[in-house]
Amino acid sequence: MGVPQQLAARMSMAEQHEYLRGKLSRRRVLRGSAVAVGALAVGGVLGSGNAYAAPKSTPTLVGDAASAVDGSKVIPVGRHLQFGAEPDTQFRISWQVPLPVKKPFVRYGRTPWELSEKIDAEIRSLHTPALVPGQSPLDQYYVHVALEDLDPDTTYYYAVGHKGFDPAGQQAISSLGTFRTAASRDDRWGKVYEPFTFTAFGDQGVSAHAVNNDNVILAQNPKFHLHAGDICYADPDGQGLDADKADFNAKTWDAFLVQTEAVAAKIPWMVAYGNHDMEAWYSHNGYGGEDARWFLPDNGPDPRKAPGVYAFRYSNVGVISLDANDVSYEIPANLGLTAGRQTKWLERQLKDFRNDETIDFVVVFFHHCAFSTTTSHASEGGVREAWVPLFEKYRVDLVINGHNHVYERTDAILGNKVSKAVPSGATLEPEKDGVVYVTAGAAGRSLYSFGAPQTYEGHENRVDEVQSFYNAKGRQKVAETVEWSRVRYLGYSFIKVDVTPAHLGQKSSMKVTALTETGQQIDHYTIVRTVGEGWDSDSDDDGQGGGWGWSAGDR
Repeated sequence: MGVPQQLAARMSMAEQHEYLRGKLSRRRVLRGSAVAVGALAVGGVLGSGNAYAAPKSTPTLVGDAASAVDGSKVIPVGRHLQFGAEPDTQFRISWQVPLPVKKPFVRYGRTPWELSEKIDAEIRSLHTPALVPGQSPLDQYYVHVALEDLDPDTTYYYAVGHKGFDPAGQQAISSLGTFRTAASRDDRWGKVYEPFTFTAFGDQGVSAHAVNNDNVILAQNPKFHLHAGDICYADPDGQGLDADKADFNAKTWDAFLVQTEAVAAKIPWMVAYGNHDMEAWYSHNGYGGEDARWFLPDNGPDPRKAPGVYAFRYSNVGVISLDANDVSYEIPANLGLTAGRQTKWLERQLKDFRNDETIDFVVVFFHHCAFSTTTSHASEGGVREAWVPLFEKYRVDLVINGHNHVYERTDAILGNKVSKAVPSGATLEPEKDGVVYVTAGAAGRSLYSFGAPQTYEGHENRVDEVQSFYNAKGRQKVAETVEWSRVRYLGYSFIKVDVTPAHLGQKSSMKVTALTETGQQIDHYTIVRTVGEGWDSDSDDDGQGGGWGWSAGDR
């Protein structure tokens, strides 16, 4: 069963899905049990978009399957928080159950002994067929709740349950989680926002190193975490091809969510999608499995086609998540997925953030690196062509990538060249200095290598030029000599970002620090912006018909 390998190499993700859909339908592999049919009725493998509805002729047996389950013996696991589009009032709570329970819910309140609010939850069932001989079908059940109209800047306690398992009734205080909403955007000029920290990495998977990074992240007390793609590696091949199915193991997701729960049950875990997150057998775009497991903001250009594209604002920072599979020349299974709509949306969102007087900094995170010098993936030419001009036009303050399993940071870049040297400990003003790119892909998977020596705090080994390459159209690797690779480290690590807002007319700052899995500091630099400056969309300092200009805003 499956797409012949030579054929798959020429097929898009959608074409592979259609091929698999036809073969799976003919072989009736989804009719093996009532649980499997029940899974399809809620959200199985044959549909497309976010609903994944079963064909109308399929019996709806969810209730029958759930009624046979003793809820008192089913324990929720893998809790993970996500923001809605407005983190001051919207949170999403997600978890997993091993069986199709009845009437799942969340209780929440402002104290651990008074969880007065009870909200019904939604089960998104996911069926993975036997993709190759010797595999067994698998049904997984993910549960989600959207909390709306919360009070800003408030700590809430929550517990998850279902019929037969009620944490409030069982007084299971140990099962309680907490989260805190962001400060209201209306507070910006009434008082200065409080300082806060967020963290980021990519390419985690399931490993002892992943756990070490999680433990150090938790110690930083971040307000949210950004995961820049390649989340768990259930698909270890990551080519977006039908041939990947031979090594695919959906149970890896179970292990990942249990591993991550210690952090993600307290800290919103905001994901972008990488090449290992495309799973062709679930949906046309390869993200059907991701839709079942995550509950992300839906304010992107096309939530059905590109569900990992969204934006949110936390305090004085605007954050944008992108799907680089849409523009990747290196791994083109989803190349052109949004037909340019994502890039047009990105520019609108960057402009909106720059015109928002309450936002000082703009952070963009996605998987494939715009600038990296590893001997594995190096740089993605599709990202350079589609998005880097926009990052420069709107002077994005921080770009975070994964894909390459290393830590690497560039100097400030404009026009593919160094616009300002940024050694460790330096201060950067993006509106005049340019854009810095961080590869933070050493979260837990096996590490890559560089073609140049490592160089980081306490181990300086600066070289003026590095021989590397970028991935061009037609899967070509084009050699290049670069001068922008400032810091290179081959160890498990992540970044933390300490944000310090300021009063009108003063300088807000973001201190970016790279930490290893043991907490050692290997790099840091600081980004500053003057509060109250605004972007002038009519300025034309780059000769390209509109561009970059700043003027003090009146309030």
